[in-house]
Amino acid sequence: MLLCLISAVSPSVARWGTRGRRGAALPFNSIRCQNVTSTEGTAQSTVAPAAGQYRSSVLLPRTEFAMKISGQQLLDREIEIQRKCGFSELYSWQRARKAKKVFCLHDGPPYANGDPHVGHALNKILKDIRNRFEMLRGRQVHYIPGWDCHGLPIELKALGELGTSGLGPLQIREKARKFAEGAISRQRAAFQRWGVMADWDKCYYTFDGTYEAAQLKVFQEMHGKGLIYQDYKPVFWSPSSRTALAEAELEYNPHHVSKAIYATFPLATLPPKLALGTADLGDISVLVWTTQPWTIPANQAVCFMPNAQYSVVRRADNSQVFLVATERIASLSTLLGTELESVGTFTGLDLEGGICHHPTIPGKKVPLLPANHVTMGKGTGLVHTAPAHGMDDYSVASQFKLPVECIVNEEGKFTELAGAELHNLSVMEEGTDAVISMLKASGTLVSEEKCVHSYPYDWRSKQAVVIRPSKQWFIDTANLKDKAKDVLQKVRVVPESARGSLLAMLDRRTYWCISRQRSWGVPIPVFYHKETGEPLINTHTISHISKLFSEKGSDCWWELPMDSLLPPEVLKKSKEGDVTDYERGQDVLDIWFDSGASWAAVLQEEVEVDSEEPKSRLSWFTPPLLQTKLAQESDSTADVYVEGKDQIGGWFQSSLLTSVAVRNKAPYKSLVVHGFAVSEKGEKMSKSLGNVVDPDTVINGADDPSLSPAYGADVLRWWVAESNVFSEVQIGPTVLNSARDSINKLRNTLKFLLGNLQGFDPRTQAVDPKEMHYIDQYLLHQLREYSMKVTDAYSEFDNGRAIRVLQAFITRDLSSFYFSIIKDRLYCDPEDSLARRSCQTVLEEVLDALTRSIAPILPHLAEEVYLYAPGHDAEETVFRSGWVKSSSVWRRPGLEEAVEGACAIRDSFLSSIPGRNAAEYDLTIAIEPGLFFELMESLQEEPTSTCSQLTEMMMSSRTTLASALPRDLPADALISKGSFLINLEGGVIREDSAYSVAAVPTSMARCPRCRRHTAESADCLCPRCQTVVEGPH
Repeated sequence: MLLCLISAVSPSVARWGTRGRRGAALPFNSIRCQNVTSTEGTAQSTVAPAAGQYRSSVLLPRTEFAMKISGQQLLDREIEIQRKCGFSELYSWQRARKAKKVFCLHDGPPYANGDPHVGHALNKILKDIRNRFEMLRGRQVHYIPGWDCHGLPIELKALGELGTSGLGPLQIREKARKFAEGAISRQRAAFQRWGVMADWDKCYYTFDGTYEAAQLKVFQEMHGKGLIYQDYKPVFWSPSSRTALAEAELEYNPHHVSKAIYATFPLATLPPKLALGTADLGDISVLVWTTQPWTIPANQAVCFMPNAQYSVVRRADNSQVFLVATERIASLSTLLGTELESVGTFTGLDLEGGICHHPTIPGKKVPLLPANHVTMGKGTGLVHTAPAHGMDDYSVASQFKLPVECIVNEEGKFTELAGAELHNLSVMEEGTDAVISMLKASGTLVSEEKCVHSYPYDWRSKQAVVIRPSKQWFIDTANLKDKAKDVLQKVRVVPESARGSLLAMLDRRTYWCISRQRSWGVPIPVFYHKETGEPLINTHTISHISKLFSEKGSDCWWELPMDSLLPPEVLKKSKEGDVTDYERGQDVLDIWFDSGASWAAVLQEEVEVDSEEPKSRLSWFTPPLLQTKLAQESDSTADVYVEGKDQIGGWFQSSLLTSVAVRNKAPYKSLVVHGFAVSEKGEKMSKSLGNVVDPDTVINGADDPSLSPAYGADVLRWWVAESNVFSEVQIGPTVLNSARDSINKLRNTLKFLLGNLQGFDPRTQAVDPKEMHYIDQYLLHQLREYSMKVTDAYSEFDNGRAIRVLQAFITRDLSSFYFSIIKDRLYCDPEDSLARRSCQTVLEEVLDALTRSIAPILPHLAEEVYLYAPGHDAEETVFRSGWVKSSSVWRRPGLEEAVEGACAIRDSFLSSIPGRNAAEYDLTIAIEPGLFFELMESLQEEPTSTCSQLTEMMMSSRTTLASALPRDLPADALISKGSFLINLEGGVIREDSAYSVAAVPTSMARCPRCRRHTAESADCLCPRCQTVVEGPH
């Protein structure tokens, strides 16, 4: 009758058929769970100790899975899980299986200069969560871990206090290599302990000869296109490290203190237009401001902004007359403590033709020149220009053919060119004081002040750098960045806000200095003529050196004789003279070029995917391939690069520039930019502050477990997943304890599920959804919704959302709703009954979905649960059996209206009895005849029932379904009213139905077995329990 009535109203409702069929639902309102609690871990309390003869008949949860595990037992369990479930073989297994799609996450190489830290944990675990998710979804994951092995930090740590004194390049390199290998070994062991999936026997290292050969191939391509050149120009120079630095090797110290000065450059020749308007003012001086007084002796010009306004001003307290920017007058007046009277105003262009006296070099004159880099934010609007010691200054010098005279040596001291008074003084220390004294002596110092500002430091030595000209090798990024910005627009950036920083960094970089004056690195393959100093570098020389590096490693640059590095056939092809005319270069490549070429050495492994076994992880770079252009190689591109925000100007950029230069495309389809790990107070971690969190201590604990307990690897992974990784990521005891508690709550739910599936085999005992209770079908619908939401969250790199979806599903849909409703059926119905098996079928699906959905984040816990879970072969593991399985059949329109309508009524009922036991009440539900009544009738066909699906959902003693409340309700009846909106067919069918609920204390007794108030008297069982206890006849 129900089917016929509903069919006449809506075809979609008709599809859920009679009461035995199942369907699906939309998310229900969370208030349906009001005043209902359930603790899975204390399930036994829901069935109180009955008489002894009944206890054995109650099917309470049974499992050996521990609700909580800690200390050494936890650590041993995780190690056992890794061994038993084949963590170390998992990557190779998935690479060998057939898959329709490949997911490539290219690993940015961590620096091999120390022990693993929480920054490593944040990065590696974040990557591993995504890799495991993609692998579970059936994709073949391409992930080769790597290490950045060259560079000064390693060299300095390897040599320690010995320095380079008395050591040759090969001796330095040997010590540095051993140090790097030790760091790699420690880091690799930590990454494995964290559960990071990879083939740890096949990693890439930037000191590997095959990798170095790949890197030189990129160098060769770029040099052949004219993008790599040698020049003499200003670079960031580290006196503490004695080498040039690239922008990416700088750290800006916001608390640097400089001695800033205001000084005058007296006008020797007034600009023509200025002379006409200031004839009676006497001497006029150009006033400049600088935070680097040591550069004054190198001054070659004073620059002005062409479109700005400038004024000649007279000091009120003396006779000095200055030329300054008009908009800076007020600030300068405050600074000097005197009024500045404007006596003439001019445009910047009016200043052309002016010539100034140099303030410290008698007889030297410098011009006034227009420049676009002049700003009005600070200073005087007129900029002292020393072409040898400023990037913008050098640009002016190039335009106006000014001399570029370096007055600073490699140690950061003045050279003889600076004059006897300054020679050998450190420019950043006593040299600055000496220049200020010279300005005072010449009467050109107007003011001196301390200035706190951001200043570049060497990221390795943490010492200030200077800008000085040097003959270096450069990449012409000016010719690359427009194309780089263009291809970057096609790259997905997460978060999108990081895109602006990427573009800004590209804009700032007009050239990239790639040569370093050190020993531990990849030698730049250049030879110099002994007499002329001219470089010899071309495709023939580079190809030959690449081949040697591939076979012997880059040590051969120093080991082999010159006639092996530069054999006759190469000289002949190069059309050059005798080998004795040349000597090998001593510079090495910037490590950002090392790692920036990793796409060429690692991503190209995809060429070998279908091979039985590549000879090398870098096998595409075998000698025959060295003769071909990279642009003709496999067009492989990583799906994603995942690194910290410091790589915006580092690896992200160097990889982009080299790939665009060689292949005219980005090496990645997506970029994920995460924040840094900081202390719980949001502070940068520092040994001096004592706030460093060691990931090894997090996992294994410290000597005092009360202060530093052993949390295990999964807690570390949960911390990464739960955090907002796109900002600064806090870690400390509070955060870690919260993560541990969250996992223990999850274990509690999993234990409940496992305990109630004891003896159940879904392969033979599962119930078809069409035969399930409506509430069970509804939960399958909710499970399908959950699986889609959690999959979307992982897909968006939003692991925190995945955790929130998980916790909401467990708390709202399971613990507070479904588990509360089904416990009676689960514990007290006959073991093999359809109703109980229906419930168990759903619990098994829930367990399976939860296990798989937590697996990317908590692989150890997921595999542990899977060891206890029913329905699979003993040797099967979670990660070898796929992602969450949900069926579209679980979603059938209309069912949610029945279940959620019942939930609305249930909420009204529970709200009327706050704090009291629903099982102690009889309910009468009154609904006017109509669609809503028919929906409730599908849950209870008989007028009154103690065991209907509707009664189960109400959790009451007995439920009566009627079209109106009886007139003779007792005085203690609690009446509540409400309405429920039925919305079907996308709003085509809408019916707002009113209902009333009358709750009356039940007259029935509590059953001593199930504790429901459904027995005739206190000393006898209810009919259902009587049947179970008596057993089948």
